[in-house]
Amino acid sequence: MVDDEQEQVGELSEGLQVELFHPESDRAPGDTNIVRWGFDVHPVVFPLSLALIILFVAVTVLLGSQAEAAYQWLFETINAYMGWFYILVVNIFMITILFFAFSKYGSIRIGGVQAEKEFSDFSWMAMLFSAGMGIGLMFFSVGEPMFHFADAGPFFGDNPDSAQAAMVLTFFHWGFHPWAVYGLVGLGLAFFSFNRGLPLTFRSIFWPLLGERIYEWPGHFIDLVTVFATLFGLATSLGLGVTQINAGLNFLGTEVAGTDVPVGTVPQVVLIVLITAIATLSVAAGLDKGVRRLSEINLYLMFGLLGFVLLVGPTLYVMSGFTQNLGAYLISLPELAFFTEAYTGQPGEAGWQGAWTIFYWGWWIAWSPFVGMFIARISKGRTVREFVLGVLILPAMFSFVWLSTFGGAAIFAETQLGGSLAATVSEQGVEIAMFQMLTYYPLAIVSALIATLLVVTFFVTSSDSGSLVIDHLTSGGKHDVPRTQRIFWALTEGAVAAVLLVGGGLLALQTAVIATGLPFAMILLIMCYTVYLGLREEHKILRSDEFRQRIQQMTEEGEVEIITTDRETVRQIRDRDDRESPSDD
Repeated sequence: MVDDEQEQVGELSEGLQVELFHPESDRAPGDTNIVRWGFDVHPVVFPLSLALIILFVAVTVLLGSQAEAAYQWLFETINAYMGWFYILVVNIFMITILFFAFSKYGSIRIGGVQAEKEFSDFSWMAMLFSAGMGIGLMFFSVGEPMFHFADAGPFFGDNPDSAQAAMVLTFFHWGFHPWAVYGLVGLGLAFFSFNRGLPLTFRSIFWPLLGERIYEWPGHFIDLVTVFATLFGLATSLGLGVTQINAGLNFLGTEVAGTDVPVGTVPQVVLIVLITAIATLSVAAGLDKGVRRLSEINLYLMFGLLGFVLLVGPTLYVMSGFTQNLGAYLISLPELAFFTEAYTGQPGEAGWQGAWTIFYWGWWIAWSPFVGMFIARISKGRTVREFVLGVLILPAMFSFVWLSTFGGAAIFAETQLGGSLAATVSEQGVEIAMFQMLTYYPLAIVSALIATLLVVTFFVTSSDSGSLVIDHLTSGGKHDVPRTQRIFWALTEGAVAAVLLVGGGLLALQTAVIATGLPFAMILLIMCYTVYLGLREEHKILRSDEFRQRIQQMTEEGEVEIITTDRETVRQIRDRDDRESPSDD
């Protein structure tokens, strides 16, 4: 099939998919919605979500310092007592998604056997990457390696090669595991929406267990938890992004204009207001004009900044480091993936891992409904294997190159150029690390300006994409919702990020993530089984006599061309007019 083609599913394909694959139900996405004042919302999920969010914001603001103390206690408690659970479940997600890709279910096509790709491969990768990790990579790509360079934690102990240990740990946190979580969630959402015709909400994934009850309180509860996980995961990314934008503006103000731009909570809240206002313009433009174009701009800017640092920085050092880092990461991965600090401290105490791995795993899990639903929305027409491998490997490999370039340039500056980046990270925070690193190389002002602009555009795409996802959840799974509603959620996301910054800064953001990620991780565990049940049923129908008879009839009538796997399972049906187009794997 041609990658650039827009979605054109014929009536025959749609009828076949509905007749044989869709469950018997007279319910439709958003069929009980309330439509009023420019909103189209679910009568239970929307008002309850909004009420609980308002309650959370009010309590955080009113309690002040008490809220900060509560965040500290909750953060330490979850890290101390539930860290092992986070480590275990993320590995289960990794194993599950690989099983789906390389088993007989890998040839199943998202959307049915005649579904076509909605976006080109380039646009698809740009959108999923921009939505998934853009802000985070900008924030941590220099600061995290330098932090681990100074203290590599208990896994590596007194390893004399602190540079390699620092990069392996950073690879681990940004590599295959987070994208396995995203891929699992995205696959479940895409399959049950496009292959089963169910609402594009999390409740639909549980159809094999709940049946029609997904439209009742069990389903409402699942979507409510998903809204909170998405909102706080998004607020964390926006909060981190705005602190780095603030640091970048301070750096540029000092270096260019000789003006000290204030750094702190107040200017960061002001920045959230300004950038959220910009995001509403992208929201109003819609998915194709707004998110897609901005995502592609992000990718061009990222490649430009990456190429610049690679060119003017220690190129040979970075490329040699990338090769060595990748090998060391792959060798360490089996043991590192299951490491829980079990023998490095007292039971019930939050250790080094809590501030890093546990926070990241909670962040990725809380972030997964957002990224998963977004990539599900844009992945119709791809096989399960293509989807999994694309989501799992390509963005991770790009992250490795990015981290090796910026982290390697930082370590080179620290060890070879007499830099003090490790001290800067320790004293001033991770958010300033990127800009301090750039000062050791030519045209620092230009590169710092591009870096700041890139974080701003990532902020906008994250806010835009996040509002799209929460819209799906709070509108009963409808694919198209009023723009007024998306703008409302974009403003709400900015407000929650601002409140978390005021109520406790980075600690509040981290606590919100791991606290909402914990119950959602349990939901994802059950989801592994329900997705398996769905794929098993799909494969069974594809091998059924009834399906074979329908395919034979369609072939004899000369309407379509049938493409099968080596096991003679139909994986694609396309019009005869497209027979010259190359098929995908």
